[in-house]
Amino acid sequence: MTMRILIVEDDPLLGAGLKTGLAQDGYAADWVQTADQAEHALRLEPFDVAVLDLGLPGRDGLTLLRGLRAAGLTLPVLILTARDTVTDKVAGLDAGADDYLTKPFDLNELTARIRALTRRGNGHATAVLRAGALALDTQNRCLSLDGETLPLSPKEYALVETLIARADQVVPRARLLASGHGWDDPLESNALEVHIHHLRAKLGKARILTVRGLGYRLVSNPSA
Repeated sequence: MTMRILIVEDDPLLGAGLKTGLAQDGYAADWVQTADQAEHALRLEPFDVAVLDLGLPGRDGLTLLRGLRAAGLTLPVLILTARDTVTDKVAGLDAGADDYLTKPFDLNELTARIRALTRRGNGHATAVLRAGALALDTQNRCLSLDGETLPLSPKEYALVETLIARADQVVPRARLLASGHGWDDPLESNALEVHIHHLRAKLGKARILTVRGLGYRLVSNPSA
């Protein structure tokens, strides 16, 4: 899925490698190295998933996670750590983690777990998101309308995924501007309008509505 992922990892080689690997798989990944940096990023920007190491300098990952949950933050958190005992896993899950993966790990397994977390978080049980005649295969990253596959640019895909996951709901402009775009690749406000225009040309004008002053809404059944 084209999601925004926050990597919280103090190891420079692993952090940079994760960021690069996730980006190559089509994710928008941002990377911080301390608990303070993670809190700041999560406070200011909408992420879909956090991948959290436990052995952070200063405040460790468990302390950070407990604080985030106590503050009401509900985004999925996947712990990625070398701590592999049952006691460690129980402590991580009890602290509020949604999943726990030990190092060394396979990137394909990590991305599969991330997809599963976000599907559950959005109330979807499978990798295919549907809204009326639209079907978005998030594993193979393709969109179809009435069974016909539609070509999408990476940025169009990111927008469609955010809209279809919240079909028939208003998605704020700020959420769409952040959708699928990390700190290294921001989406400008005027570019959002251009991409929405292109999507309407492919999906039909009535399928994506402008909600003035708020954002956009993808309509499952425009003729209903």
